[in-house]
Amino acid sequence: MRSFSEAMHAFRRAPLLSVLGIVTIAFSLFAVGLFGLVAVNIKDTLASVEDRVEIRAFIAEGTPAEATGAAIGDIGSFPEVARVGYVSQEDALKRARAELGEFRDVFDAGFLPASIEVRLKPGFRSPERVKAVAARISSYQFIDDVRYGQEWVEKLARIRNIAGIAGIALGLAFATVAVIIIGTTIRMAVLARSREISIMRLVGATDGFIRRPFLIEGFVKGILGGAAALLLTWLASVLIDRYIVKANFFSMEMAVAGVLAGAVIGLLGSGVSVGRHLRRI
Repeated sequence: MRSFSEAMHAFRRAPLLSVLGIVTIAFSLFAVGLFGLVAVNIKDTLASVEDRVEIRAFIAEGTPAEATGAAIGDIGSFPEVARVGYVSQEDALKRARAELGEFRDVFDAGFLPASIEVRLKPGFRSPERVKAVAARISSYQFIDDVRYGQEWVEKLARIRNIAGIAGIALGLAFATVAVIIIGTTIRMAVLARSREISIMRLVGATDGFIRRPFLIEGFVKGILGGAAALLLTWLASVLIDRYIVKANFFSMEMAVAGVLAGAVIGLLGSGVSVGRHLRRI
């Protein structure tokens, strides 16, 4: 309790320096938050595009309904399959005329074959998985052809991999810069109180006793800075969503993790800075 009182007293004694520390933490984490916001929205966009991946198997004309129904039930039991549906020739014709209105007069009844449409579960939409499922479906004797946009699926997978690698690399770079800036700011606060630390050491205070107020102060600054960064990121998300493009914000878990990251950075930064100073006196 005494350590907490000392930490709060330090805020009151040097309010400008304390505010500077909080603002530095806030804007450093805000830069990381903006990048995280971009990464989250890219991930969501790729996931929504990936959700459109489907396999379409065209059924040979004259196939008995019983055989088609049995195949649909069998395909629906595949572990990779989320849902499977039957598209009759009439439904295929209606869909083609709706999607390609300028060519509606070209399509005649019976022009398009019936088909089986298959959607895969998340995690089973890689080119290898899709190709494997398509091969299994094509093994049915009454299937004339199987299409799933192989080239498109492969390009989507490449984009996802590139985005993932670039996201990790840039995220680590932003986080490293933020930690360095925050650590420097906290060290300045410790150096500003170097005389106080020396006096405490002279009167016999232990290293643990000296450290605790600084650790609490760093933790509180980190919490406040993390919360401010989260607020700034949310405001940026609202503005982007309103004036530029639809944007999704972090989930509750990610938001809490961001605030806790600020607390941890403040705690560690204070601990390292005070530890270095204590070793020098």
